[in-house]
Amino acid sequence: MSYAIIETGGKQLKVEPGRFYDIELLHVDENDTYTIDKVLLVSHEDEISIGQPFVEGATVEGTVMRHRRGKKVLVYKMKPKKKTRKKRGHRQEITQFMIDSITINGTTITAPAGAAPVAETVVDEEE
Repeated sequence: MSYAIIETGGKQLKVEPGRFYDIELLHVDENDTYTIDKVLLVSHEDEISIGQPFVEGATVEGTVMRHRRGKKVLVYKMKPKKKTRKKRGHRQEITQFMIDSITINGTTITAPAGAAPVAETVVDEEE
């Protein structure tokens, strides 16, 4: 199993080729490719490359599938005995990102042929 740990949107997440993830908004058009070069770790066939802080020559390439908004998070503030109440809602902008390949030092790691894409939701949503 090959995977990489990347940093995007101020968060770190573990990605594998052939899967898609919900990450924070990328300002890229749908169906365009996007390269992430902030790779913290790459694991491939019992070899682990750890960066200081990033792995040199390692990139993760993927395709932006679509943009959408996450679930609504409600924030309710109240001060007792003061008749002060605030109710606010927030919906995070999300990009659905398909990982096509992981490249390290000229070696490209892709998903096995015939594998169906697997969904992975990563965005933290407080209830």
